[in-house]
Amino acid sequence: MEIKQIDPKTAKKWLDAGKAILIDVREPAEHSAQKISGAELRPSGSVCCAALPKTDKKIIVHCQKGGRASNACQKLMAENSGADIYNLEGGILGWAAAGLPTESGGKKILPLDRQVQVAIGSCVLIFGLLGYFANPAFSLAAAFFGAGLLNAGVTGWCGLGLLIAKMPWNR
Repeated sequence: MEIKQIDPKTAKKWLDAGKAILIDVREPAEHSAQKISGAELRPSGSVCCAALPKTDKKIIVHCQKGGRASNACQKLMAENSGADIYNLEGGILGWAAAGLPTESGGKKILPLDRQVQVAIGSCVLIFGLLGYFANPAFSLAAAFFGAGLLNAGVTGWCGLGLLIAKMPWNR
C-alpha cells in the first residue's frame, strides 16, 4: 500500500478549512519544544487507529523530517485500509521551511534521530579506539552498532531509537 504524501501548504489549507486533522508522532519532549498549532500528540511507538480521534476527516501525520510519520502511516493503513491518511512531506521541518508557523515551548532538545546518531557515533568511536589500543575484541562491539544502524536503514526499525525515546529527558 503506497503512502500518500502531502505538501505543507496544501496541508495548511486543509487544516484551515476543517477538512483534516494533524497527528504528531514525535516524542513528548520534541512536541513540547516545537509544535504545529492544533497537532495532536500520538508518539510513534503507541500510535494506532484506536487511539486516534473518530473522524471522517483526512488524517495528516507528521514527525521531525518524515521518516517516523511514514512508518506510522503504514501502521495505520494496515489497521484501517479505508482511512484517508497522508504523510506531511518534510515533517515539521518542511512545514517551517515553507514559512508556516510553529509554536515554540522554549525548551530545546535534540530531535530523536540526532540523539540516536550521537549515541551510535559515540559507541562506534569508543569501541573502535578500545579495539585498536586495548583489545581487538572490542571491535566486535563497534560492529554490533554498525549492524544495528544498517538494520535501521534497511527496515526503518531502530531498537536504539525506541530505547532512547523512553529516556526521562524525552518525556
